[in-house]
Amino acid sequence: MSAQIVDIRNFGAREIDALLREETTEWERELDWDFSKSADLVRKFADARGLGGAAIVDRGEVIGYGYTVLEEHKGLIGDVYVRAGWRNGEVEQQLFRVLLDALIGASGIRRVESQLMLIEGTVARALQRERFVRLFERLLMMLDETVLLGPGRPSAARRFRIEPWADHLHDSAATVISLAYIGHIDSQINDQYRTFDGAQRFLYNIVQFPGCGAFYRQASFVASDRATGWVAGIVLCSWVADRVGHITQLCVTPHAKGAGLGYELLRRAVMALRAGGAKRISLTVTTANEEAVQLYRRCGFREIRRFFAYVWEGY
Repeated sequence: MSAQIVDIRNFGAREIDALLREETTEWERELDWDFSKSADLVRKFADARGLGGAAIVDRGEVIGYGYTVLEEHKGLIGDVYVRAGWRNGEVEQQLFRVLLDALIGASGIRRVESQLMLIEGTVARALQRERFVRLFERLLMMLDETVLLGPGRPSAARRFRIEPWADHLHDSAATVISLAYIGHIDSQINDQYRTFDGAQRFLYNIVQFPGCGAFYRQASFVASDRATGWVAGIVLCSWVADRVGHITQLCVTPHAKGAGLGYELLRRAVMALRAGGAKRISLTVTTANEEAVQLYRRCGFREIRRFFAYVWEGY
């Protein structure tokens, strides 16, 4: 293959349209996820020549691309995709390597993060060997409409006040995240979980942008301890495709662990999504988070894909 890697800003939406349409079809087929809104954002930034990243071109045709985002001290690899007819593992590695090296070489960048559900594990492991990238295996899991979740512990309902999402609860939800992920493996994957300010930015992105689907406040809840008034847990949900809901975030604070609150929040979210028309409900979870994986499996979620989160940190 006589392919070249070039700056993606050489191309507008028209030149990358076939690639994006193929990627949208693959997201729907493999992940049950509507990628079209994300693809439209890529087209918009491509036409404005505001998309950072690289494209692979073979005989004048764009057959792969990846884009990056700079966020203070951190770089994000937002996507890497190679069309099926050219995909062989080496091409994806080459593209990812170019994106990663560009971020590592950028001024002030001390950390790079990425989660790419369509990249195969062999590509991930090659990058781990070459660039000292840390890998965290994750699962995409799905709950079908035939699975029913039984009632939770009565004590959880008595102890915790659970209210639907409202904008004034944004800071409370950020507090839950910053407390829940202290020492947690997921705080190694996403450094926004480590601070209140980072959690605020994370929540803003979920509510305002379509990367994790269209935020669905009717199935999102915030819990607090009735006795103390302390915030105790959150569940946030989105729509990622027609009739497909997604649990974007579920966490409880350390003082609320073991009281059945996680299950109760999950149960309420599932009920609300189904009331809103969901036929299937998905979520992602880190395999090393064994307690959460076991909860989801007990509730009937089944694994449909394994993928990796990637982290590079400079010293």
